[in-house]
Amino acid sequence: MSAIHRISVSQLARLVGTTHMPHIYDVRITEDIETYPFIIPSAQHYDFLTLADDISAGSDDMIVILCHGGLKLSQGVAALLRSRGYNAFYLQGGMVAWQEASQPVVPLSSLEMLPKVGPSLWVTRHRPKIDRIACPWFIRRFLDREARFLFVEPAQVMLVADRFGAIPFDVTGAALTHQGALCSFDACLAHFGLASEAGLSKMAPIIRAADRGKCDTVPEASGLHAMSVGLSHLIKDDNTLLETGMMLYDALYKWARDHYEEQHDSRALDSQIVSESE
Repeated sequence: MSAIHRISVSQLARLVGTTHMPHIYDVRITEDIETYPFIIPSAQHYDFLTLADDISAGSDDMIVILCHGGLKLSQGVAALLRSRGYNAFYLQGGMVAWQEASQPVVPLSSLEMLPKVGPSLWVTRHRPKIDRIACPWFIRRFLDREARFLFVEPAQVMLVADRFGAIPFDVTGAALTHQGALCSFDACLAHFGLASEAGLSKMAPIIRAADRGKCDTVPEASGLHAMSVGLSHLIKDDNTLLETGMMLYDALYKWARDHYEEQHDSRALDSQIVSESE
């Protein structure tokens, strides 16, 4: 990032979906949103006049503000936040530049199931293993970083969803669940328009094969299945299991997006060590 507190599209794109993802606030006006009704993954839309008072990020967190073209609105809001002690940047070129670079976006219509204010609440079957950790990972990394998850008995999922206003997933009757040969992770990617995102599109068949018992069809699925089964037996508390499993999917996403062609050759490494020691 530059000294004038701006971040480029390519720089922000490298952070989206990762553990280094900043808080992203979209302050576009209504007319611009109606013209292009999409949002950057994990971004939240706020009125530019009230964001400084409503912000949920901490003073040490990285914040990125975006507007239509990266001019007066985003630069003004970012400057106002910095005057209040926040680590705020504006997106150079705004949503126009993001769109022109063909970076991933989420249709705003798909987010109608999420609350307008505050963290979203989700509920699924207890004892998560693969799909029920992969989906929360996706939700936190690409939709709502503050999302909360409830794990209950299978027969109680839809009842808890109704009573507590939670969004059910990976259970019969939910909108986001298995469909034919596809798993709930596939349903999430399709519903929120991110099935073609570079890393997610490579993760999906691995997760699907591991979750559906088809590990022989995708080489990496056996490893994911083994790690998931091991974690489920090692950790008894569902919430602790989720937090630990998040790291597993962070690593899988990093590999899928940036390093899927990388090979490990111990002989080459040994040769390099010998060469460096001579």
